[in-house]
This record gives sequence, structure tokens and C-alpha cells, in this order.
Amino acid sequence: MNKYIGHETQISGVEESELMNGKGKGMRLLRAFNGKGMELTISEDRGCDIARLTYRGMNMSYFSPCGYVAPTFYDDKKDGFLKSFTAGFLTTSGLQSVGVPCTDNGEELPLHGSINNTPAERVWYETNEKEIVIKGIVNDSGIFSRKLELHRTITISKENNEFTVSDCIKNVGDKITPVQILYHMNMGYPLLSEKSRVHISSDRVIPRTSWAEKGIKEWDKMLTPTPDFEEQCYYHEFENAERKGLAAIYNPDIHQGLAITFDTEKLPFFTEWKMMGVRDYVLGLEPGNCNPDGRDKMRESGKLVELMPEAEIHYEVKVTMLDSEEDYKKLQ
Repeated sequence: MNKYIGHETQISGVEESELMNGKGKGMRLLRAFNGKGMELTISEDRGCDIARLTYRGMNMSYFSPCGYVAPTFYDDKKDGFLKSFTAGFLTTSGLQSVGVPCTDNGEELPLHGSINNTPAERVWYETNEKEIVIKGIVNDSGIFSRKLELHRTITISKENNEFTVSDCIKNVGDKITPVQILYHMNMGYPLLSEKSRVHISSDRVIPRTSWAEKGIKEWDKMLTPTPDFEEQCYYHEFENAERKGLAAIYNPDIHQGLAITFDTEKLPFFTEWKMMGVRDYVLGLEPGNCNPDGRDKMRESGKLVELMPEAEIHYEVKVTMLDSEEDYKKLQ
């Protein structure tokens, strides 16, 4: 008990709200703040993803021109996902598919799957002296279809400026079911600018397209917003699966940054999405259990993850705020 304060949310906690206008009308949001300068906005109606991330009053993530978009407006045809791609700090891609629209085993799959446009069925939270814990269950099931559940836990430290997203995916059906997931984390201005420095602990960098290949020597160099910029994607490979995966960004202009850590054995794929357009200005740092070339391509490669009936699989990513260039250099 803190004798200096009245209500616990004077310092830290969780506040619930609902949007009143626009395409996001009716969406339920949780604003979680740890009392040390870190705030997250979690969207209950968009798979318990993280719509906003700020640190000490500074925005860390990209918020797309779509703004908040409720699941009502979701278009699951081909690349209709883009019409409601808020981005935010975290958009979870999956669970039935990640990446380009394709047909796999006779099933037509949309861009990046539908879990991000699925409301959580249950959301609850609890706090103690050390952390804030937010939990949600997202039902990704249908008749004559996959029967998956995403059990998500977001743990926000009150002692350090860091948080962890821990997911348990369960196959609650009676068929072997593909499971794809990509943590589409999106860096935005002012964290992201031409001054930003980027470090990824990979052993190899592979361009996704011939256009990306032309810029491969500068995969870690950010540009000013550029008219008609064509996105560049790079696949980062890790030789040692036992080594912790790391992706970090730091901007000396604001003296802040963040680091993303993950288990490369469970999340062996990492995509860097470099999009330096005007207003479409975003850097995606994206660990996953697949790359975004489509589920059919992952099946052909023999690397498609599938879950047996009644089985479950666990994934986790951790995000830590950086306060200085020294913090950033220590990671390298």
C-alpha cells in the first residue's frame, strides 16, 4: 500500500475506454501505464493487439492512415486486409495464414490472416506491486474449418520499462491444423526517422525482391519520407538457434529507442519491412514462425508448422525501452 496516493491509477494501472466515432466506433480499448513513462493501448476488438506504444510522452509506433478500424469493416478477400490495417505497434498476422494471399490445400487464404480482426471473447487484467498482467482469449474457429484459440498474456513491468507478449495457441479441433504467426511490430515517427539506427542480430540478410536487392547494402539505413517509395523486405536468418534473437532501433534525436528479443528456435524467421513512403513511413521488425511468402510456399519448403488435435504451442516476444545510446551499444 502506498500511503502517498489515493487511487492506484494515480501512478499506474489500466483504464478502459470505448471509441465514439468513425470506423472505430464501439471499439474497446485498454490503456495500460506503468508509472515509469511507458504506456500501451491494447485493442480488445482487434485480437488484443497493441494499437499504440509511447514512452515518456514520445510515440514509438506507426499509426496508419486507416486509423482505428472496427472488425465490422474487415475485408477478407485477397489484400482487403490493407483497408483496415491500423498497424499500431503490434499487428498479429495469422493464425491460418501469414503474408501474400494464396491457395493452400484448396483453401483460399487472405493477406495476413484474420486473427487481428477478431475480437477477444474474454479479456481481464490484474495488477500487483511489480507488474500489470492483461489476458485475453481469441477464438479463431468455424464450422467445417480450423478450430484454434489464441490465449494471450501481456505482462507490463512496473519496475523496468519493458513488457512481454506471451501467446499460447491451442488446437481445440479434431484435425491437424496449420498455424502461422508473425509479430508485425511497426516502428513510427519520431522514433523512426532518417537519424534512426537499426541493429538485428542476424547472420545473413536475404532480399525478398530484386528491388530490395538493390538496397541490401543499406538495409539498416533509414531515409526521409520518399514519394512513390516501393517497399523493401529483407529476411534475416540466424545460424545458431540457441542464440536469442534481437532487433533494436535507437534515435539519437530523441535519445530513445527499443529492443525486441525472441527465441529463434521457436520464431526462426525474421522479416524487416522497410517502407519509407510519404505518410506510409514505417519500419516493420517482425519475428515469426514463417516468412510472409504465403502458406503454400511454407508447405512446399517443409517448414509449415502444424498442430495435432488437442495440442498447443507457445511463443513469446519481449520489448524493452532504451534510454540512451549507451543502452543501444550494449546490445551489439
